[in-house]
Amino acid sequence: MLSSRWRRGMVTATAVTTSLAALAIGPALADGTGASDKPSIKVEDGRTQAAFSYRDAIREHIMVQLTVDSDRDGKLDRAGVDVIRPKETDQGLKVPSIIESSPYNDTVGRGFEAEKKSWDAAGNPVTFPMHYDNYFVPRGYAIVQVDTTGTATSDGCFTVGGDSDVAASKAAVDWLNGRVKGYRADGSEAKADWSTGKSGMIGKSFDGTLANAVAGTGVDGLETIVPISAVSSWYDITRSNGAKHWEGFSQYLSTALDTDPDAKCQAVREDLAAGEDDATGNYNAYWHERNYVAKPAPEIGHVTASVLAVHTLNDQNVRPNQFSRWWDGLKQQGVPRKLWLGQYGHTDAFDFPGRRDLWQDTLHQWLDYWLHGVKNGIMDEPRVDLQTGPTRWTTQSDWPARTSSVPLYPGANGSLGLRPAPSGAQSFTDLKVSEADLITDPTTTKPGRLAYVSQPLTSAARLSGTPAVDIKLTLDKPTSNLTAMLVDYGEDERIDVTRNEPQNDLHDGVQLVAEESCHGESTAEDDACYRKVVNVTARNAVHVIARGSMDAQNHTSLSHPRPLTPGQSYQIRWQTLPNDYEIKPGHRIGLVLAGTPAEYLYFETATGAKATVDLPGSKISIPVVGSTLTGANFAPAERASKPWRGPSTAPRPPRPTLPH
Repeated sequence: MLSSRWRRGMVTATAVTTSLAALAIGPALADGTGASDKPSIKVEDGRTQAAFSYRDAIREHIMVQLTVDSDRDGKLDRAGVDVIRPKETDQGLKVPSIIESSPYNDTVGRGFEAEKKSWDAAGNPVTFPMHYDNYFVPRGYAIVQVDTTGTATSDGCFTVGGDSDVAASKAAVDWLNGRVKGYRADGSEAKADWSTGKSGMIGKSFDGTLANAVAGTGVDGLETIVPISAVSSWYDITRSNGAKHWEGFSQYLSTALDTDPDAKCQAVREDLAAGEDDATGNYNAYWHERNYVAKPAPEIGHVTASVLAVHTLNDQNVRPNQFSRWWDGLKQQGVPRKLWLGQYGHTDAFDFPGRRDLWQDTLHQWLDYWLHGVKNGIMDEPRVDLQTGPTRWTTQSDWPARTSSVPLYPGANGSLGLRPAPSGAQSFTDLKVSEADLITDPTTTKPGRLAYVSQPLTSAARLSGTPAVDIKLTLDKPTSNLTAMLVDYGEDERIDVTRNEPQNDLHDGVQLVAEESCHGESTAEDDACYRKVVNVTARNAVHVIARGSMDAQNHTSLSHPRPLTPGQSYQIRWQTLPNDYEIKPGHRIGLVLAGTPAEYLYFETATGAKATVDLPGSKISIPVVGSTLTGANFAPAERASKPWRGPSTAPRPPRPTLPH
């Protein structure tokens, strides 16, 4: 049941009931009868139909006025906006808009095929990246593509998710509602008098991030968003509880995505570099501005748009805590929402192998419901589509699943079990070590880690949600990087996100093949066809289920570090990344405690601190579905004559790439 807050936002006047017959949504006469001589939206089987010509659609470039001066030149910026809409919108047809806001339009491109915008000699758009224009314009939508501030045709300086970036995207919503002005190349005012005022935002990675941010402003007219592998907090992209994943992040990204002369935005970039504070890794005002779930930045309490979210659980680019914290906040606010959750790396749902047509239909119904008011039953479907294996998907009512928290305790003999150790302490040194070296040979002593492994499971156990680490320790130095990894020791065929072979069109667990599928109408300049993808899997004996790190001096505050007193005992708690994962019978659960994984904390320097862990005071708590992790689920201890040694090799994870 939708709350009245969102029911009031639906277009009840234009809602239609799912029917086998074609219905029309169009302008109404004063007496309430339909204006049959006017162009109208066609609906059949609960979906808008392709009734308008893509080839003949109106294509125009507009500069929308902003209220920010991001390049500090004394003039307010304007954002470049490219529009494609049915030609019938010049004949009285009013349509909603699908907004795609991106900093990638003229640099790295968008999608696996890296499509870029192009314009003709008069400055009008010729090529629109992605297939949304090909598919949705014939079905009675306008596509509105926005160049993020400081990129492509927009004025100003790119600020990597800052307020001025968000302003350009929000201005498009305001322009569609007549609240800000837009201008053509000749200086004449361009009004969106063809717009119903209703819009949705969609995009992957940075594009989806901007959708999150604009929704957080609560802007009127934004009815829905579809964030795909999107950021909700930039701090948590570059840091993990004070430990650094990146240095020079804003400087690199702002330079790479702005094709203007470097001198234009040099002062702005210097301020960005100072703001992100690579020297400490602490949270500050710079990061707060780029946190879309916390005040006073655009924040989740202001969201009035519905959300169709997509994320993947093995994304080491935009890690899955970016979606889980956002999703939890949406749930608390009662926001209408739906989720597709896959097991790939940084991948769009359009490129989930075997799911492309289903995704396209889901997206179509979602946008029809929220922007055209078509009553098609999309909100009555299960809320979550969840991938449970390379080729297995299921549905459920929400995410995470209903769970109970099960603590697992490290033991002095390298065991991991359901009872705390009666006594004991063990030590490791904060060294910079490859993750593969940290998780292999778990029964062997290594100076840079402690490893604990359970007995084999006699039945499957499913984790759903975010594990929490609770470690009692002392250091011999004021700080150390601390990392916990929850590990599955057991052979299985899994999506392989460790291989990155651009020359073979292979990355993030998928590979492009020659065969294409087409979604919408094409022209010579802009086709609707894209290469299909297939799964990339690997059979191996070890897999990291969840990982999470912390700079120990940030254990009580991300903003105000407190160095530890050497020799003093501390109870330190942090969360790993979330997951939804089944540990199969015969497999073992492992806990690895370490300092600085080389790939995960690439820019960090190991402190060399000795960390002594108090075993009775330490545990990892796992959110387990049902009663699938009790004493009865573990096999009896093995005899000494048949010791288990564990795998000696593991895939070496790639260093994460910058989000795009």
